[in-house]
Amino acid sequence: MNTNTTPFLPRFAEAYSYYSAVFESLDVTLPRESQDRLNVEKQCLARDIVNIVACEGEERIERYEVAGKWTARMMMAGFSCSPMNEDVSSMIRQQIRQYCDRYTLKEEMGALHFGWEEKNLVFASAWR
Repeated sequence: MNTNTTPFLPRFAEAYSYYSAVFESLDVTLPRESQDRLNVEKQCLARDIVNIVACEGEERIERYEVAGKWTARMMMAGFSCSPMNEDVSSMIRQQIRQYCDRYTLKEEMGALHFGWEEKNLVFASAWR
């Protein structure tokens, strides 16, 4: 999801698509009345959504970028990507299989991309 420099309408559409996948994945992981889920929704997701959709300029704190832009920034700063340890990838795959087979984990350009169905939600990478 790119919310860093995107104008309002495309940012809103992208945020809607992203958070729809997040909430759909939560539906199969945690019951709606779960206190853990309510805490995540209230303390993390609600604040992020409001900030991304309702705030502009300096008031907008949450500025997500797609993996490719983040990778380019790191490389321009002189870092090089270190592939993830295969044991880490295997452990994560085992963990997500316990919840639902609609979660995905892909390895691209040395980074792990965690997602819901076809939507990447988070990526993790290591640099040196």
